[in-house]
Amino acid sequence: MAKMIHSMIRVLDEDRSVAFYKQAFGLEIADRLDFPEFTLLYLSNSETGFELELTVNKGRTEPYDLGDGYGHLAVSVPDAAAEHARFEAEGLAPRKLVDFAPAGEVIARFFFVADPDGYQVEVLERGGRYL
Repeated sequence: MAKMIHSMIRVLDEDRSVAFYKQAFGLEIADRLDFPEFTLLYLSNSETGFELELTVNKGRTEPYDLGDGYGHLAVSVPDAAAEHARFEAEGLAPRKLVDFAPAGEVIARFFFVADPDGYQVEVLERGGRYL
């Protein structure tokens, strides 16, 4: 059986991206692989074995075009409202907190936030299938 281990995104500014993911989600650098033309950074925390891989292509100065195929990353938190308030207080500019209830019953509580490169991250309250 396959096991998901990481997802990779390309970022323009290593320091800016590492700072965002640490502030927003408590992710720390678990490993760093430096090569002549690019650097790979693996970010994680004690909540999960899944990692976010940041690829920094050296010498790149133009922002990446995210295109129309990218969707979002998702993380779960114990209390979405508390995290939303913290994100606001820390200037992370979260979008509105949503109680998703398509048939009248709330099946998810979440908000989105954009990282420094424009990647969207969904912050879901733990519960149901979102543990």
